Amino acid sequence: MSTLSSSAHCRSFCSSPSSSAYGHNRIAVSSTFQKQFVPRKVSLQSNRKTWSTVVCMQDGAVAARVTSIENKTPLKKLKDGLLSVTSPEECKDAAGFDINKDKSSVSITVVGASGDLAKKKIFPALFALYYEDCLPEHFTIFGYARSKMTDAELRNMVSRTLTCRIDKRENCGEKMEHFLKRCFYHSGQYDSQNNFAELDNKLKEHEVLKSGCSRRNGGGDSVSVAGCKGRSATVTAVTAVTAAATADTPVNLNHIAKAAVTGGAIFRPSLKSRWGGRVSNRLFYLSVPPNVFTDAVRCASLSASSANGWTRVIVEKPFGRDFESSSALTKSLKQYLEEDQIFRIDHYLGKELVENLSVLRFSNLIFEPLWSRQYIRSVQLIFSEDFGTEGRAGYFDNYGIIRDIMQNHLLQILALFAMETPVSLDAEDIRNEKVKVLRSMRPLELEDVVIGQYKSHTLGGVTYPGYTDDKTVPKDSLTPTFAAATLFIDNARWDGVPFLMKAGKALHDQRAEIRVQFRHVPGNLYNRNFAADIDQATNELVIRVQPDEAIYLKVNNKVPGLGMRLESSNLNLLYAARYSKEIPDAYERLLLDAIEGERRLFIRSDELDAAWALFTPVLKMLEEKKTIPECYPYGSRGPVGAHYLAARYNVRWGDLGLEK
Repeated sequence: MSTLSSSAHCRSFCSSPSSSAYGHNRIAVSSTFQKQFVPRKVSLQSNRKTWSTVVCMQDGAVAARVTSIENKTPLKKLKDGLLSVTSPEECKDAAGFDINKDKSSVSITVVGASGDLAKKKIFPALFALYYEDCLPEHFTIFGYARSKMTDAELRNMVSRTLTCRIDKRENCGEKMEHFLKRCFYHSGQYDSQNNFAELDNKLKEHEVLKSGCSRRNGGGDSVSVAGCKGRSATVTAVTAVTAAATADTPVNLNHIAKAAVTGGAIFRPSLKSRWGGRVSNRLFYLSVPPNVFTDAVRCASLSASSANGWTRVIVEKPFGRDFESSSALTKSLKQYLEEDQIFRIDHYLGKELVENLSVLRFSNLIFEPLWSRQYIRSVQLIFSEDFGTEGRAGYFDNYGIIRDIMQNHLLQILALFAMETPVSLDAEDIRNEKVKVLRSMRPLELEDVVIGQYKSHTLGGVTYPGYTDDKTVPKDSLTPTFAAATLFIDNARWDGVPFLMKAGKALHDQRAEIRVQFRHVPGNLYNRNFAADIDQATNELVIRVQPDEAIYLKVNNKVPGLGMRLESSNLNLLYAARYSKEIPDAYERLLLDAIEGERRLFIRSDELDAAWALFTPVLKMLEEKKTIPECYPYGSRGPVGAHYLAARYNVRWGDLGLEK
C-alpha cells in the first residue's frame, strides 16, 4: 500500500499497485443496502441511460453529465438507488491524476481489546510495526470491548506488554510514549449498533483531525466539513445531485462528497476525499469468541464502516467446529462483507520459516527436482507443547487438538509444502494451488488416526495434573489432547507418499517442524556400514519453525580417521547464528499484510471448506463412536499407538532423535 512507510525494515511491496488504498475501493451505497462494508461502484442510474460523459478535472474531481430523470422516477428512488461513476482507475490514465499522491489514514479497531490475545499479541505487534516505521504516518488505534475502561487505563494496560527490539533499542521510551498517545478506548456491546455508531463518531473525529477541518478545493471554494467543531455541511449530497440532475448540468462529485454529512451519509464517494487530502481506511480485528463474530461484523458494517476508503476485518480462528458450522459462519459474514474484505488469520502462516517454504523450494535448483514421490519417502509435520491446557481448558474441551491445531495450522503448512508451482506470487495464484492440494487429499479413515489424552504424572518430584483434573473439564471428557494421522495426496507428484501429522500437549518438548525423509540410495555401496539402522542411511531435510528457527540437512559423512566409519551429520542454518536481526512475531507480519491488502497468508473461504471437508467425517466418527483416547503420561512422548501408526508405513517419528 502506497500509504506505508518505505522503511528498510518494511517490505518493498508496500507501494505495489495491488496494495493501493484504491485497489479495493468499490463502495456500495444505498440507504437500504446492508453491506456498507462492501466497497462497490457508486452510481446514479435513471431508468433510461447512464452518464454519457465523464471528465477528469485538473484538481482530481470528476465531472459527470447526468441525464435528466423522468418524472416517474421519484426522489426516493434517487436516494436509494446505486450511484454509478467512472472509477478513479479508469480516469487516472486519461487525466494523469495520481490517486496515491496523498497519504491515507488507517484506523485500527481491536474488538475484544481487554482479552489476553489483544494484550499479549495484537497491541505488541502493532507497536513493533510502529517501532519499525511500517505503519502509515496517520494511524489511530482503538480498543473496543464490553469492559468499562478509560483511554488512560487502556494505555496503562497496553504499556505493560510492550517491548522494544533486542537489536534496536534507541528511543524506545519515546517511541512507546508516542504510540500510546495514538491508542484510545470505547466501551460497548458487541451486538449494539448504537455502541458501534458511537465508535464511528470517535473514529471520524480523529480522521477529520488528521485531515483538517476546512480545505480549499482546486477551484478555490472553501468547504466546511461536518464533524469539525462548530461546523456543518452547507448542502447535502442528495440536494446537490438532484439539482444537477434536474438541470442536466455537470456534477462535480468531489463537491458532493464535501457536502455529504459525515456518518451514515447517503452518498459514500469512492474517490479520494479532497477536503481531507487523504482517504480514511479502517481495519477491525475480531479478537472475540466465534459466537459473536456475526453480531460484531453486522454492527460494524451498518454503523462503523469507512465512508471513503476500504474496510477490512481480521477474523481469528476457530472458523467453526465442522464443515456445516464453518459454512454457516462464512455465509453469515458474507451478508455484510465481500470475500476480499475477510482476512481469516492463522498465525502459523506468518511464521518466518513457513513463509520461507516457497523461497527454499522455488528459488533453489537443488530442491525443486527432488520435491516429489520419486525422491521423498515421507513427510512429517510435528507440533508439540511441553505444557497442558492451563488457562484455556474450558475453550479447548469444546474443540480438541484436531480442530485446534491439525485442521488449520498443520494442514495449511502441508498445503504450502505440497502445492504445485503457482503462476505468480499473487495471493490468488498461491491460494488456488493450495486449494488444489486440499481437494486432492484422500478421505481420512478412522484407522489412520490415533488420539490420546494426557494423565497426571510426577517428574523430578513435581506432580503435573492430568487433563481431566482441571476443574473446568468434565471428569468423563473424551476430548483428545494428542492426535496423529496419516494423510495422502492423490495426485501425480505425491501419489503414495505418507504425510504423517502429529500434534499434542503435555509432551516431552516444545517444537513445530517439518521433516522431509528422502528415499534410500539404490544399491548403496555403504549399506554394510549402516548395519540395521535404516534411518542413518536416510537423508532428511528439517525445517524447524519454532523454537530456535533453523533449516538443516542430514547427510552421511565419513568420520575422520584411518577406518571407514560413517555417521549422520547436519548441514545447519541456525537463524540465531546467521542473522543478528530479531525475527518478527507472526502477528506483525499478518497485521502488516492486512493493512496493505496482501492476502496470500490468509485463508480463503474455499480453502476453509476443503480443509473441513477432509476432517469433518473422521471427527464425527470419533464423537459418534465415543472413541476413548489412549492415555499418556504428562511429559512423555505421547501414546504408543502413534509409533505403531508410523511403523505401518516403515517410518519412525523424527522428533524421537537426540539432535537439537
